Amino acid sequence: MLFKTRSAAVYGIDAHIIDVEVDFSGVKLDQENFSTVGLPDAAVRESRDRVRSAIKNSGFDLPPTRITINLAPADLKKEGSGFDLPIAVGILGAYGGLAIKDVSDFVMVGELGLDGSLRAVQGMLPIAVAARAAGIRNLVIPAANAREAAVVQGVNVYPVNSLLEVRELLNSAELGGITATPLAVDTQALLSDVQEYQADFRDVRGQHVAKRALEVAAAGGHNILMIGPPGSGKTMLAKRLPSILTPLRFEEALETTKIHSVAGVLNKDEGLVTHRPFRSPHHTISDAGLIGGGMIPRPGEVSLAHNGLLFLDELPEFPRNVLEVLRQPLEDGTVTISRAAMSLSFPARFMLAAAMNPCPCGYYNDKSRDCMCTPPMIQRYVAKVSGPLLDRIDIHIEVPAVQYKELRSGTAAEGSAEIRARVLAARERQHARFLESGARTKGSSKSASRAVFSNAQMSTQQIRVHCELASEAERLLERAMQQQGLSARAHDRILKVARTIADLDAANGIEVRHIAEAIQYRTLDRSYWA
Repeated sequence: MLFKTRSAAVYGIDAHIIDVEVDFSGVKLDQENFSTVGLPDAAVRESRDRVRSAIKNSGFDLPPTRITINLAPADLKKEGSGFDLPIAVGILGAYGGLAIKDVSDFVMVGELGLDGSLRAVQGMLPIAVAARAAGIRNLVIPAANAREAAVVQGVNVYPVNSLLEVRELLNSAELGGITATPLAVDTQALLSDVQEYQADFRDVRGQHVAKRALEVAAAGGHNILMIGPPGSGKTMLAKRLPSILTPLRFEEALETTKIHSVAGVLNKDEGLVTHRPFRSPHHTISDAGLIGGGMIPRPGEVSLAHNGLLFLDELPEFPRNVLEVLRQPLEDGTVTISRAAMSLSFPARFMLAAAMNPCPCGYYNDKSRDCMCTPPMIQRYVAKVSGPLLDRIDIHIEVPAVQYKELRSGTAAEGSAEIRARVLAARERQHARFLESGARTKGSSKSASRAVFSNAQMSTQQIRVHCELASEAERLLERAMQQQGLSARAHDRILKVARTIADLDAANGIEVRHIAEAIQYRTLDRSYWA
């Protein structure tokens, strides 16, 4: 007898519906013969032992016979333990253990324990999206994954804890209608929760220029590099940057959650990433760890920081080959990983914050201590950060050592709440401007339209529309381009930063003072990398 169920497989951050076909011969054998076809990996092939024990320990008696399981389409690689549940349900249906004969309106995913209990699997949010796109109304999944999948509207999510619960749910659908209530999640309530940050800019003494630069970076989503001696507060400033970032919009939250779900780092109690990610990998990370990789590619740190912040402390200590792979995601906002079996793309639109010392000893140009490094040593040290990578960082600032009087001052510094209010106001102006002009840009991964949420994400066409300059500002920018030898990319990034500074000032147009401040943020690379 043949019985069909439906499941899903995740590739990249998208899922595909998989048909699970179970056939048994009906002829009793001395020993059970269990085979799985359709390009299964080791975890799928091992499911036969988990499924057999789970069915027997749930109270069902299966006579030994030949069972063939086909995962269609057969030309797609199947991996993971999420096929346990649909295989078990297919076997029960084939043996007549279910009252329902057609379960085509159910997608089932979950790993089975030997006692018949269900465990969570990765990538449930993309699976829920794929089920909705395929017009399948019901999703039967482990309770631990339920909040994640319930974020998707238009799909009935039924959380279950065991194989017996699944059987009762399916039989109730046949005998009189499902009586269980699908789980519902209020996404707007989740996104409206205000996150409390332990780290606050009120703790930072002095460094007014650095605070201003971080405010500009947060308001426009710009990349920023901080250079200064040890103990000047670079790391302290960077760790407080998330406290002034804007909240995620629902479209951003959904895309970020898909990546975290596939990577297996999503908090099961939340179900939705409601706050911008902050990733700070150690400088011993590999290029695959930063960008992503594997036989079946998995997202790396740049994708986990999508719509959030990636902080690289001690930038020159990262291997050069690791830093150089940042070029494409900084420019395109996506990462494409190609393998012999497949090629997958992951979103990687993140804000980069980096910190470094000016030399190996750390005290080059420091007024309080003498630098012990020779010029060749300094050049070798800063040359670890290449010119092309530096050109993709919008804001370069120097963070000098804090003076004693500022350190011991009793005057209260401005807190994150005040700075964040200005950042939010600037972002609202940007959102209204892009919404009015219908701002869209082509995505690199699927040639689809992609919303623009900040000034840093503007395309060349949008820069020409939204960054028009008066004659005086035009002359100032021209002079800076000629004197500093700036590239065309630097020209566009200066305009983006100037547009953000104008938004912070609530100005409709870019004025001379806005261009002047944006140019000042591009001068350090000419002193250290000259």
